[in-house]
Amino acid sequence: MAAESAINFEALEAQAGTLVETFKIAGYEQVAPAILQPADIFLDQIGEALRSRTYVFTDLTGEELCLRPDLTVPVSRLYLERHPKADREARYCYNGPAFRFQPGGRSRVRPREFRQAGIESFGVTDRDAADVEMVLLATAAVQQAGLRDFSLRFGDIGLFFALIEKLEIPERWRRKLGHYFWRPSAFHALLRRLSRGERPEAESPIAGFARTLDLGDTARAEEQVERYLADNDLPLLGNRSLSEITNSLLDFAADLEAPPLAKEIATVIDYYLAVSGSPEECVGRIAMIARGAGLDLDDSLDRLIRRFDSFRENGLELSGATFASDFGRNLEYYSGLVFQIEVPALEDGSQIAGGGRYDGLLKALGAPDDLPAIGCAIHTERLLAAVEAMD
Repeated sequence: MAAESAINFEALEAQAGTLVETFKIAGYEQVAPAILQPADIFLDQIGEALRSRTYVFTDLTGEELCLRPDLTVPVSRLYLERHPKADREARYCYNGPAFRFQPGGRSRVRPREFRQAGIESFGVTDRDAADVEMVLLATAAVQQAGLRDFSLRFGDIGLFFALIEKLEIPERWRRKLGHYFWRPSAFHALLRRLSRGERPEAESPIAGFARTLDLGDTARAEEQVERYLADNDLPLLGNRSLSEITNSLLDFAADLEAPPLAKEIATVIDYYLAVSGSPEECVGRIAMIARGAGLDLDDSLDRLIRRFDSFRENGLELSGATFASDFGRNLEYYSGLVFQIEVPALEDGSQIAGGGRYDGLLKALGAPDDLPAIGCAIHTERLLAAVEAMD
């Protein structure tokens, strides 16, 4: 416990006051979403990296709850409570605790209970302007708190999705590749399997049943699955509906009969995900990869260029910034720009702050449609440790 109690809480609160005041001056309303959250919402949205680190429990009524592992989802739910039609612009800021299991052991900069100060912007249709505003405000806030030396890392998940959308592959493979983007080892294993035509469990009993399904008639396939489950006394598991199980089996059956993914397509994806360096270098390399593959990524690359130009025009120093095409911040609700503020010299916690665009999250939480949204959270214990190390 000593490692976690080493934080100077008076200094931490003073720092948080500086951050929140910076956000409020910029027009962000301070909010305080609930610490206890419905577990199923978080486990569905945050992704594999945080799912296993979330503290989940069941209360006396049988409801499954969790201690919030971040504040983006709670603030998004608060926005929808206020604006169920998701038809208003809103800018919120916050400072409060979050909770994550630390598999490597807790430390001063990686406690199990930690504080996040951050900002979330909803409904701003000028996405480019909102992206720039978010990064500029996040960097201004940490500088106001005393951080002098840091580096910026960027990625763009939307660019990856634009790439695979242009490739001639089955839609179900696009979904799978998109789903595994945040898990590099699993992603590359899937890519190798598709390109080699490997079919795990191709001779299993479930594969034999999947081959009997009517691929052209989903309703009939669902009847076949329902009868199979009943005949074999198999219950629905993992809260998956009959429709979800049927669709999964139809995808499996289609994969059993599909030709391998063309090796040149797998190579394009591999080359793209290997791109890393300065923003200028990366734009050029991605453009070259796209041209070589006969893909038109001009619109997505133009937007990337405009974004970095806007950063510079607004005074953001990018001389030490990096861009990585495989950088996704391990949160699966992100859909576009992602970024981190890092202090590499800070032991066991170089990431001071991070955020990104998550235009699909609000619809997943109950909004009628997708809503432009972007946010950033600052790990205040890490920020304080970095500032103190500079003194």
